[in-house]
Amino acid sequence: MKTECNSRSMGFQGLGRRKIVGRFDGGTISADGGGLLLRECERATGIVRRFARCFTDHRDPEQIEHTAQELIAQRVYALALGYEDLIDHDALRHDPLLAALVGKVDPSGQSRKRKADRGKALAGKSTLNRLELTKEGATPAERYKKIEVKAEEAESFLVEAFLDAHDAPPVEVVLDLDATDDPIHGGQEGRFFHGYYDGYCYLPLYIFCGERLLCAKLRPSNIDASEGALEEVERIVGQIRGRWPRMRIILRGDSGFCRERLMAWCEANGVDYILGLARNSRLMGRIEEGLRQARTLCEQTDRPARVFREFMYRTLDTWSGERRVVAKAEHLEKGPNPRFIVTSLSGDPRRLYEEVYCARGEMENRIKEQQLHLFADRTSAATMRANQIRLWFSSVAYLMMQAVRRLALKGTDLAHAQCATIRLKLLKIGAQVRLTVRKVWVSLAEGCPYQHVFIQAYENLQRLRPLRC
Repeated sequence: MKTECNSRSMGFQGLGRRKIVGRFDGGTISADGGGLLLRECERATGIVRRFARCFTDHRDPEQIEHTAQELIAQRVYALALGYEDLIDHDALRHDPLLAALVGKVDPSGQSRKRKADRGKALAGKSTLNRLELTKEGATPAERYKKIEVKAEEAESFLVEAFLDAHDAPPVEVVLDLDATDDPIHGGQEGRFFHGYYDGYCYLPLYIFCGERLLCAKLRPSNIDASEGALEEVERIVGQIRGRWPRMRIILRGDSGFCRERLMAWCEANGVDYILGLARNSRLMGRIEEGLRQARTLCEQTDRPARVFREFMYRTLDTWSGERRVVAKAEHLEKGPNPRFIVTSLSGDPRRLYEEVYCARGEMENRIKEQQLHLFADRTSAATMRANQIRLWFSSVAYLMMQAVRRLALKGTDLAHAQCATIRLKLLKIGAQVRLTVRKVWVSLAEGCPYQHVFIQAYENLQRLRPLRC
């Protein structure tokens, strides 16, 4: 990959009598040799190809050098490889390996029409930026921004990818809902101050099923956490039952989603729920005896103690009827720690709280993974629409990395590794790239300590049949 400073020598601390001199003159070397696994995963899953169908390209095919699918692939692969900003692509466009991942027939870029573009097989930041800035309802009459994403199709794609990942219907699916803060630092559309997070932010809604992402909806922060959740749940449940009509579905969320509309819809549509319930004086009065017992046990054993209670409960004016509440009367060394959940599920109260409800904490790890490792929080564009598209790109990069974890790394030491670990140990491998008439030779670094895992991942992917899509 060429750089502007490739002739400069840099002297580093010596090694005995030897000087150590560094220069950017190693030739065509990529830092992302392991990215070949991403392309093999794409062959098996078709994630990028299918997401690209959510876009309508109004450009004249005779006048373009980068198809919409190639632009989308470039953006998604770069995020998976750790390049969060569009400006990174002005250097990445020289990388023949990334061009090979994207599917460029000439990864050297020497066949580009304009002389100034030769040697740059991929698109630069300005071309990629048009993916985000194309307005809704764009037509061929637009001058530059002509690649329009269909929002409904992009939202449906996330659920379809989840459904297609199963060879057979699971026994049940648990849909986890959560909202989180996405800090913003400029004058973006939809900018509001949120008191709980003590800053200006967006409040995106996420819905996961285990590790699988089903919804990533960008929202302003001047709303209730449950705002719009019912509409998303209704859409997702409809898609799931369209494929699996008798599937048992359980909705799980914290107290921010304990709302009458959501629970009433679940009860009317055969969807179970288990939701956190904010405590109040009436609820606390129902577990006074349980808290006393927990305190006594804690004092006797010098260990935290829990006592569980269940009862039927109805709010004074918001709920349409009585619902089952499970209470955890807990006493810790520092004092009482009561918690409540409301649920339509039957069964042992302790199991419902400790094994079913508390399992929702794993979803928070998935949100952190997408925001911190796949840059879902890079929402610095001026409009909500552009930032939502950025969130979808991050979501598709997450789908790709999750597919690598699920398919390629099955049975390996990294089968449960986080995205950043997979990137560091398997994707960030130095590689020399040599182009010949018939082959693209990728010579991976011999010193890679995870060669055995890489080879096993490669073999796992080779056993998979390509998805027809």
